Amino acid sequence: MPVAAAGALAIFASLTTGVSPAQAAAPDGAPVTHEENPRVPEGAAWTEAYFPSSDGSGVELHADVLRPAHLPERAKTPVILSVGPYFSHAGETSPGGFDQVGPSGRFQDLIDGARLMERGYTFVMVDLRGFGGSTGCLDFLGPGEQADIKAAVEWAARQPWSTGKVGMYGKSYDANTGLAANVLKLKPLKAIVAQEPTWNRYNYLFSNGVPRSNATSSPRSYYSIATMPQLAGDSDRYKANADYEKSHPECQINNSTDTQDPDPKSAFWRARDFASRAAGSHTPLFVTSGFIEDNTKPEDMQKYLANHHGPERGWLGQWEHVRGNETDSSGRLKMGRAGWFDEVMRFYDQHLRGIKPSVKDPAFSVEDSLGNWRAQPTWPVINDSYTARLSPGQYVDDGGQAARIAEPMAAPGWDIEYAGSPTALQSSALAADAPGNSYWTFSTPASSQVRVTGTPAITLKTKGQGNVWVRLWDVAPDGRATMFNEMVAALNEDRSTSFDLKANDWTFEPGHQLGVQIGTITSRGWRPVPSGQTITVTDARLGLEVQDPRFDSPTQGDRSPYLDRYLTANTITLDTVGAPTFPLRVSKKH
Repeated sequence: MPVAAAGALAIFASLTTGVSPAQAAAPDGAPVTHEENPRVPEGAAWTEAYFPSSDGSGVELHADVLRPAHLPERAKTPVILSVGPYFSHAGETSPGGFDQVGPSGRFQDLIDGARLMERGYTFVMVDLRGFGGSTGCLDFLGPGEQADIKAAVEWAARQPWSTGKVGMYGKSYDANTGLAANVLKLKPLKAIVAQEPTWNRYNYLFSNGVPRSNATSSPRSYYSIATMPQLAGDSDRYKANADYEKSHPECQINNSTDTQDPDPKSAFWRARDFASRAAGSHTPLFVTSGFIEDNTKPEDMQKYLANHHGPERGWLGQWEHVRGNETDSSGRLKMGRAGWFDEVMRFYDQHLRGIKPSVKDPAFSVEDSLGNWRAQPTWPVINDSYTARLSPGQYVDDGGQAARIAEPMAAPGWDIEYAGSPTALQSSALAADAPGNSYWTFSTPASSQVRVTGTPAITLKTKGQGNVWVRLWDVAPDGRATMFNEMVAALNEDRSTSFDLKANDWTFEPGHQLGVQIGTITSRGWRPVPSGQTITVTDARLGLEVQDPRFDSPTQGDRSPYLDRYLTANTITLDTVGAPTFPLRVSKKH
C-alpha cells in the first residue's frame, strides 16, 4: 500500500474512533509515518504485528515494525531485529511520560546514526513473553524466551517484505538474546551485534554459589517492567496481552523462586549457560565488552568465543556499561573508539547483503589498561601461559567489619541496565573495599611490559567451611595498588575449589608486581553468609595467560573516560609488600 494511502486510512481510523492521528496505534496493514506521529523515526513507516511463539505454548508475541517509508509496501529488504524486555510503548523500564502511543525509541540512535531507513533496512522490535504487548511469563532467558527468539527470527525472515536474511542488534538484555539466538543455530540469522551482554546468565545473579547483591532485586525489577501500566491509547489487544501477568500469579512466583537456585549445574541454569551451549555455533558475531564494567561483567566471554566457530569481531576495553556510539557530557566517546555505526553497517552489509567492505576493519579492537588501542585477529592472543604457585595462608570467614548495605529496590526511573545511580557507581559500587581478613602473595617485578590477558583461573585446597574472595592487584614500586580482577566462591565440601575469574586485559609496566589477595568476602557486590570459621589454605595456584605488548599492532582509539574514574576508585596504597614468590613474565621462547 502506498504511504499516502496508508496515512489516509490512519486519519479515517482516527475520525471513527475519536483518537487523533498522532495518538493512534498503527493497526496491521496501515503504516504510520513520522509526520503523523512524532514518535515514529523520520523516514520510517510503523506497523504492529502479532504472531505465536515457537514452543506451542500459546504465547502471542508483539512486534513493532519500522520500514523505509520511501519503499513500496512489499519491497524486500534485509531485517535488523532486536528481541527483549525494553520495547513497551509506555517506556523501557518504567513509564516514560508519553501522551501518545508509538514504537520504542530504545534504538533510535541506531536508526538515525546508521541511517537504517535511508540504507533500505527494516528494523523490528519484538517483545519477549511477559513484556510490552506479548503474553506469557518472563523466564530470564530460559527455554520460553529462547522459543520467542526463534519465532521472531523466523517470522522476520518469512515476511513478504523480507529478503529472508536477518541480523540481530542489542545491548545488555537484548544483546543476550542475540547470543542465545546464535546458540539456537537459526538458518535465517546471518549476523549478530551484541553490546555488553552476559555470556552465561547464571553469572548475573550468582558467583560460584554466592549470591550477588542483585540476586533478588533484578528478578523483582524485571517483573516490575513486565507489569508496568500501559498507555490508554494502545489497542485493546495490546493492553490485554500486557495484562497477562495480572491473571497469572504463577509468573511472579516462578520468577522470584526459580532464579534463586545457587547451583550453576542445575537444569535451570544449564539452559541459560550460553557460553557452554555455543559449542559448534557459527553465526557471525560482533561483540563489545568492558573488562572493568560493573554490570554485565566479562565472565565466560573467553569460553563463549572459543566455543563459537564462526566469524568474530569485537570492541573490548576499559569502559562501563555503554554503547559503542555513546558519549559523555563533554562529547567524548565513552568507549573511546570512533566509527561505531560505520563499522556495524559494514558488518551487516557484508553478511546480510553480500557487499564486500570497502574498509578492512580489525577483527578485534582492544583497549588495554594503559588506554592504548591495538588490533588483533582474535581475543585473546596468548603468547605464554603458566601456573603460579601461591603462598599458603589463613583467614577468618567473618565477612570483615564492612557495613552491609541493603540491596536496592527498583525505584521509579531506575534503569535495570545500570548497577546503581551515577553517584553510587563513582563511589561505593566501583571502589575496592578496604582489605578485610585476608592474606597476600606477590610476584617478582616485571622486567618489561607484561599483559595479563584472557581469563585467570584459581585452584584452592582448603580446610574449613565458608567463602573465599580472590582479587588481583597491579602493585607499583611505591606500593600503590590497583585492583583489576576479582571473583568469589563458596568453598566446596571436598576441600578443593577451582573457578575462573573475570576476563581481563591488564598491562603491567616494568617494576610492577602482581599481588594476589585471598580472604573473606567484604565486597558490597555479593551477599555471602559468613561461616565464622578459620579457613586454612594449604595449596593455591593461579593460572595465568600473558601477552607480550611488544608485538601490538596499534589501531585508532582514545583512552576511554571511565578508565581514570575506575583507577581512582580502585587504587589503595599498601604499607608493605611481601617477598616475591612467583614470576610475572612472558617466556622468551614464544
